[in-house]
Amino acid sequence: MKNLITVSALLLGSQVTAFSQEQPNIVMLFVDDLGWADLGYNNPVFDTPNINKLKSDGLYFSRAYVASATSSPSRASLLTGKESLRCGFVRHIYGKDTSLEFETFDKDPGKMKSRAYLPLEEITYAERLKEFGYYNMFVGKWHLGTEPYFPTKQGFDAMYGTCEHGHPNNYYQPFFKTNNPFPKARKNTYLTNLIGDGAVDFINKYDKKTPFLLNVWYYGVHGPQIGRKDLVAKYEKKGLTGKYAQYAAMIEALDETVGEIRSSLEKKGIADNTVIIFSSDQGGAFKNGHLRGGKIGGDALAEGGSRVPFIIYDPTHKKMMGKTITQPVETIDVYPTLVELASGKPCKDKQVVGKSLVPVLKGKKLKDRDLFMFRSYEDQNAAIINGEWKLIKYRSGKVQLYNISNDESETTNLINVYPERTKDMLERLNKWIEEATPKELLLYKNRHKAQRKAKFYINKCRSASCMQSGLKQASA
Repeated sequence: MKNLITVSALLLGSQVTAFSQEQPNIVMLFVDDLGWADLGYNNPVFDTPNINKLKSDGLYFSRAYVASATSSPSRASLLTGKESLRCGFVRHIYGKDTSLEFETFDKDPGKMKSRAYLPLEEITYAERLKEFGYYNMFVGKWHLGTEPYFPTKQGFDAMYGTCEHGHPNNYYQPFFKTNNPFPKARKNTYLTNLIGDGAVDFINKYDKKTPFLLNVWYYGVHGPQIGRKDLVAKYEKKGLTGKYAQYAAMIEALDETVGEIRSSLEKKGIADNTVIIFSSDQGGAFKNGHLRGGKIGGDALAEGGSRVPFIIYDPTHKKMMGKTITQPVETIDVYPTLVELASGKPCKDKQVVGKSLVPVLKGKKLKDRDLFMFRSYEDQNAAIINGEWKLIKYRSGKVQLYNISNDESETTNLINVYPERTKDMLERLNKWIEEATPKELLLYKNRHKAQRKAKFYINKCRSASCMQSGLKQASA
């Protein structure tokens, strides 16, 4: 399919100059492990004035989700515009052996394989934007394969601060034990600020006539929790202790870079023609406010693990800036959104599942649709969202149904109150899993076992005693 893109780019070459002057620059800020509740506008414990301002200046999506609450799969779905399951990712990449196409995880009850890199055949939004004349810069964490599969092989023209590692060993030098992309950085340099400096430097020095895509994927605020020293002292004075004080300091350092990036756009005189998108790859590892679940603990498909911050700042759509959208969206929507912003036309890529959010920027509402999530680490493995309703499925057969509008904390399992809705949503979820799962991921021929268990569980739970059991399970 990439050959088709190359041909299309050649055919469109004569058009690039014509529309490039009107196209927006695009800055994609993607944070690692930043919880939905871990920003100042949701929790005053955290000082994030720059991100708070980005939210108030932009269009805020209060119910944004990731297709898989884990690093590599979340990145794959963002880049390709489709659920990571379709790309062959059900877990994050563990190893560094590029001779392996797939990895396994002994503790996975589903016994599924997962990809060890993003195949070069997958089409990324960077490759699509090159068709429209964009220069694409990648800064920071990749975690989608080693050097043969790096960003410069997936549509990006250049990269800065990128290596194969999923997280640093330290946020001070040496940042990584091997293949450190910053070997000459000074001892007291903080990694998050170094990533921000790379983005600012790119903006300051950019001198091409074509628009740019600046992809800034932070290593922070992933563990180890090592905050910038001056900021840790600040939060300890506020009463925070241990890793939580370190985490708060990491977030404020991140916030500083967001402000510096916006300031550099202003000084360059291009802020009025630059779209900024801000999001995270999954929920946080700490408190997550009133939301249930989180990155760890086997409950990542709950709101605390899969709901993420999501802001679009687009100065050319001033009418919707400063507003909040409560309709569910997913980060797979970024790809078609970028294509439409860059080309001025709706994305028609057949492989893309996400929906462009440009109509929302224009004040319109998206049609109701199912959003799906999948991962394969533990018992809890799949979920479906439609409007205010959410169903979570477990391999053991347990099923949970929640009305998120009335129960954001997911405390009341409604499978017995709405048995037909439960059955219908479960059937749609199972149908999607069957259709979206690449057959090469299945180690054994028992993939229907969990679906049978789920149906049995629903029939069994029509009794009042099981309803009470379901409520206890939901709040566990």
